[in-house]
Amino acid sequence: MKQLRFDIADLQAMVAVVDRGGFRAAASAINLSQPALSRRIDKLEEALNVRLFERTTRRVALTVVGREFYAKAQEILANVESSLLSISDIAASSGGEVTIACVPSVAYHYLPPVIRQFNAIYPNIRIKVIDEGANEVLNGVLRGEADFGINFIGAQQADIDFEKIMSERFVLACLDDHPLAQRRSVKWREIDKYPYVAVARSSGNRLVLDQALATAEVRPSAVYEVRHVATSLAWVAAGLGIAAVPHLAMPTQDGSPLIAIPLVEPKVERTLGLIRKKGRKLSSSAQHLYDALKNKPPRPFQA
Repeated sequence: MKQLRFDIADLQAMVAVVDRGGFRAAASAINLSQPALSRRIDKLEEALNVRLFERTTRRVALTVVGREFYAKAQEILANVESSLLSISDIAASSGGEVTIACVPSVAYHYLPPVIRQFNAIYPNIRIKVIDEGANEVLNGVLRGEADFGINFIGAQQADIDFEKIMSERFVLACLDDHPLAQRRSVKWREIDKYPYVAVARSSGNRLVLDQALATAEVRPSAVYEVRHVATSLAWVAAGLGIAAVPHLAMPTQDGSPLIAIPLVEPKVERTLGLIRKKGRKLSSSAQHLYDALKNKPPRPFQA
């Protein structure tokens, strides 16, 4: 049997010419020079011993044989892609390790159900979580210590690809018997009369709040200051005061004495996104987890 001397790249070149309507647009689409693209088409025609295109000074058109082969080329390329995805699935399910960096509220309340579903499909993949503050998460991804991360900072970072998964608002956390507990919403200027637990200036959440409230007439003054949102919630639960926290940080278990009330005037939000170092290619295992997280964002806060 005669050996056919062409490869997948030659088929991709032919399909690009047809889909883009010409050699110039096709060359740009697949990042080739026009002479290099023409050589691929010539190679394909020589291997098949047929003319695939009728070339004139004004247009490029498929021959009769070219039209038939175009359909076959599309089918071949689709089968190759399907086979590669199948191999990727096999590689992921057979094992591997993924390291993800994320802020603690994500690690506590968002990751567990997604990881549980992911583990049911890929039980042999080991997952490591770096649950740190926003700055540490960003630096961990930049240094390559994590395959990717979930964060609310990094969108403006030149070396980071940021893919939004949700926006979440800041809420007032208080005990269920607090004087504000029955309110449908609370204005920022109304909370200054109560003991307020703030997070430190080194916190990414503090930066979001300070920027949002920079022009506010009244800003809450802290009686207590802690480093982490989880600590502020523990102090609220102990009756020491109230706190402004991202809704995702609020306890979800039954029996918690804490409730969340929307904060307004202004409404303050942070945007959570998947982050990875620009240009970094994820392993098949990491890509599967990345896709699982992208396709199952947390539920937004409902007042």
